[in-house]
Amino acid sequence: MDIADFRDKILKQDRRALARAITLVESARADHRAQASELLEALRGAGKQSLRIGLSGTPGVGKSTFIESFGMMLTASGLRVAVLAVDPSSARSGGSILGDKTRMEFLSRDPNAFIRPSPSQTHLGGVARRTREAVALCEAAGFDVVLIETVGVGQSETVVAEMSDLFLLLLAPAGGDELQGVKRGIMEMADIILVNKADGDLKTTAMRTCADYAGALRLLRKRPQDPQGFPKAMTVSAVEKAGLETAWEEMTTLINWRRETGHWDQRRAQQASFWFHEEVKQGLLARLQQGEAKEAIAALETRVATGDVTPSAAADSVLRILNISAR
Repeated sequence: MDIADFRDKILKQDRRALARAITLVESARADHRAQASELLEALRGAGKQSLRIGLSGTPGVGKSTFIESFGMMLTASGLRVAVLAVDPSSARSGGSILGDKTRMEFLSRDPNAFIRPSPSQTHLGGVARRTREAVALCEAAGFDVVLIETVGVGQSETVVAEMSDLFLLLLAPAGGDELQGVKRGIMEMADIILVNKADGDLKTTAMRTCADYAGALRLLRKRPQDPQGFPKAMTVSAVEKAGLETAWEEMTTLINWRRETGHWDQRRAQQASFWFHEEVKQGLLARLQQGEAKEAIAALETRVATGDVTPSAAADSVLRILNISAR
């Protein structure tokens, strides 16, 4: 693979090259990982700083419908939009449906949009392990907005906040009350809460839910990265495309304020540090599946199961092989 040629094609917004590059960074093969690292290093600092928007919500809340309506609105205004959708992988077979392009029928045909579904595999937190690197590739390819749609599992799905500039939480009408709204976890990570399906018979319920969460947000501790009035709750209807423009205006207001006050650059620096530590952790975990450590784990597993050795003592033995102290 000619990395320099690959780099040039991505910078020229070659969609096929971008798709191949994302496949490369998602591969777990050692030779592919080496090539992916070389490509990412070659693209470092190139392209533009896209607006990264993380989007989470419970299954069935209408994330795909919202992304299609929202994405079509953005492309109609002249923006190029990339969608990185993470699909849950089966705990039994390991497979994923990857049906997001089917759900986003109109956006997938838009020449100013790029949709890439990826399996979550065994990675927790709502995103795939290499989603962050896929975001970097989309930035290099010149996309103005990168939407990161998470699996949608619940309160612990906060990793996406570590790779996005803006975190949206999509909720359904009657999805909770003020007490639910003040729970720690994903609620305190959200920048804007959008109560979807505010149409038809559910409109009144959606308005009430929005008021509940707006009240709950006022009880949360003030964050330094928020101007007055944020985070906030709003109602939208992805089906009727109602409230989308207002939501985009609020997002733009928040991002412009963060850019002007230095919070944008500060947050990106913190995220880079976070992912450095994550890569170190994942690298150490990978070493447990290789060489002496793998053999030691296999040998000690049976002894732990039969009670001949405690789990802590067995773990210490494995870590000593890696020259790592458990203390």
